[in-house]
Amino acid sequence: MYGKAAAILAFAFALEAGLLSAAQAQTAAELKARCSQLIAYYDRYGMGRSTDSDGRRNHTRIGAEIDCANGLYAEGIQTMEDLLRRKKFTPPPPGPNVPEDDD
Repeated sequence: MYGKAAAILAFAFALEAGLLSAAQAQTAAELKARCSQLIAYYDRYGMGRSTDSDGRRNHTRIGAEIDCANGLYAEGIQTMEDLLRRKKFTPPPPGPNVPEDDD
C-alpha cells in the first residue's frame, strides 16, 4: 500500500516540477523581453542629440545590458527603470511596444 502511494506521490511531484519549469521558462522569456524593451526605450529617448550625451556609453545602461545578457533579468530591469527615472522619464509599461527607429 505504501509503495503505491509513494509512487503516486512521486508522479505528482514530477508532474508539478515539469509544469513549474515550463512556467519559469515563460517568465524568463518575458523578463528578457522587458530588459530589451527598457534598453531600447532608453537608447531611443534617453540620449540627447548633443555631443555631450552619454547615450549607449552610459555605464549604468551597459551594466544593465550585461545583467540581462547573463540572465539577471530582475537586476537589469530594476537598474534600467531607476536610470529612466533619474533621467526624468516614466518607464514604459511592459509590452511589445519597442520604439522603432526614425531611419
